[in-house]
Amino acid sequence: MSEPLRILLADDHPLFRDGLKALLSSVDDAEVVGEASTGTEVVERALELQPDVVVMDLHMPELNGIEATREVVESSPHVGVLVLTMVESDDSVFAALRAGARGYLVKGSSQGEILHAIRAAGSGEAVFGPTIARRLIEYFSVPAGTPEVFPQLTPREREVLELIAHGESNQAIARRLSISQKTVRNHVSNIFNKLHVADRAQAIVKAREAGMGGDTAAG
Repeated sequence: MSEPLRILLADDHPLFRDGLKALLSSVDDAEVVGEASTGTEVVERALELQPDVVVMDLHMPELNGIEATREVVESSPHVGVLVLTMVESDDSVFAALRAGARGYLVKGSSQGEILHAIRAAGSGEAVFGPTIARRLIEYFSVPAGTPEVFPQLTPREREVLELIAHGESNQAIARRLSISQKTVRNHVSNIFNKLHVADRAQAIVKAREAGMGGDTAAG
């Protein structure tokens, strides 16, 4: 029988860590070898313990989970970091991936999903919860009928611009894309800067001139 996966839990809520410990103690192929309640502590403990997997919250004192992930992966590239957090914004997901996380789950995930993700991270696979996977697919999919215009924009920014060109408000865009209004405002600001426009009206004109925001079938 192979050695159990060695897990380091990083979360500033003791009750949540206790719940994870109870879950992991119920299986034979994983054991908790350490805990950390701050970002600084998880970096130190990961270097000291060399676990197979770090289960990482994003909101922690001293050093946030993104920066802690980056430092853990830089010092110990073989350690798999699985983000397990309440935050599910696109920005947080991509920041975690850029920092080197192998997986991303939200805390509402089932026990089965969490165990599967920990095992996957321990074996070098990338794994995402269903909600996060849908977001990734949406992000990298160019919407049907949208021409490849404005290459300086990200796929998500083009998607937002398409909806702006259709006259959608920030609130409506947030609802359509299942993101926060703050995230929409950030995308809109980036779009204005990249297109060198001063306001929404100018952005709509530029988008429609490029063929975006055309008539859609009623229904």
